[in-house]
Amino acid sequence: MITQEHVARFETVDGELQVGGIPLRRLAARVGSTPFFAYDRAQIDERVGVLRAALPARLELSYAMKANPMPAVVQHLADQVDRIDVASSLEMHDALNSGMPPERISFAGPGKVAAEITQAVAAGVVVEIESTTELGRVITAGDLLGVTPTIAVRVNPDFAVKGSGMRMGGGPQQFGIDSEQVPDVLRDAAASGVDIIGFHVFAGSQNLQAEIIVEAQQRTVDLVESLADHLPGRLRYLNLGGGFGIPYTEKDRPLDLEAVGSALRHLVDEELARRLPDATPVLELGRFLVGESGVYVTRIVDRKISRGVTYLVVDGGMHHQLAASGNFGQAIRRNYPLTIGDRIGEPAETATVVGCLCTPLDLLGDKVEIPHAEIGDLVVIFQAGAYGLTASPTAFLGHPAPTEVLV
Repeated sequence: MITQEHVARFETVDGELQVGGIPLRRLAARVGSTPFFAYDRAQIDERVGVLRAALPARLELSYAMKANPMPAVVQHLADQVDRIDVASSLEMHDALNSGMPPERISFAGPGKVAAEITQAVAAGVVVEIESTTELGRVITAGDLLGVTPTIAVRVNPDFAVKGSGMRMGGGPQQFGIDSEQVPDVLRDAAASGVDIIGFHVFAGSQNLQAEIIVEAQQRTVDLVESLADHLPGRLRYLNLGGGFGIPYTEKDRPLDLEAVGSALRHLVDEELARRLPDATPVLELGRFLVGESGVYVTRIVDRKISRGVTYLVVDGGMHHQLAASGNFGQAIRRNYPLTIGDRIGEPAETATVVGCLCTPLDLLGDKVEIPHAEIGDLVVIFQAGAYGLTASPTAFLGHPAPTEVLV
């Protein structure tokens, strides 16, 4: 099912979707094959502008590149955001290649091995430690290289964020160091001589409820203020996390960004300025920056009717866009917005869109109302700019990987 809100983000001319100002069929010819992902740079720019207008000027914006690590996207955003957050050494290399200064790159994620940490310390990026083991590896790397590592402590808070697509804080977690253990960890870190600049608290992702995000940010500041007393120096870095969601289904309502921004202006410009005046607050966003800018385009290769159900079989599928199939953490499968990109506005039919894989899990659209389509037409799945290609099992059944383009 597609809604007007999803179509409205992309121009339509004579029934044909335009991506980056390029007609869909022409874009497919330019790419040379289907399936492919296309990301609209103008929409990314617009989203950054909307965020800058809504958020306090003092708040720095960090791109969590795990959402979409395509080098061209990272390069494009590096000129518009203040920081980049990475979750692997490969992402770190791409972030460094983008020209982002090393001290403005943070390396998060559990299970960072000694070789990765050594690379990060050598590069001068901020290592966000998530265990005492990682702290030991940072200290060893600093001694080996003869440099002073820069770290932040990722804190597993003593509160959970309801309404998040994935909870990443509160209770037992593989992420971060439990807040009650942080003072002891800070004492050990201070004795080692590493440069401890602050904290990172990320309690949950894909949240569409402004009041819950606002509450989490307030509780994060309260928690960090209590932990700051245990730092050997000034608190200079406070990563508030992010978790801003985007709507994927008909039932989803867009996040009230103005409500979040208003609360953040009070929190950052008044409370934080008074309580932790030396701290640079950071908002870490990935999906919210790029998710709605992308489409996944796949071509119909067969049309068949089975016992009254019309099936449109495409040359792509869940091996490229796992989330749209409902197999990326969704408790209940709901259709992502999709349409026939070269027949918008034409008479509709009810059809089920399936991929080319030999599994019933390869379902992209279940009984959706879309324009009547034939073999050769182009199916477009929206909200495909984040957690698409790199979050999907591309090697499954040996089909070719799709192309990505930034237009």
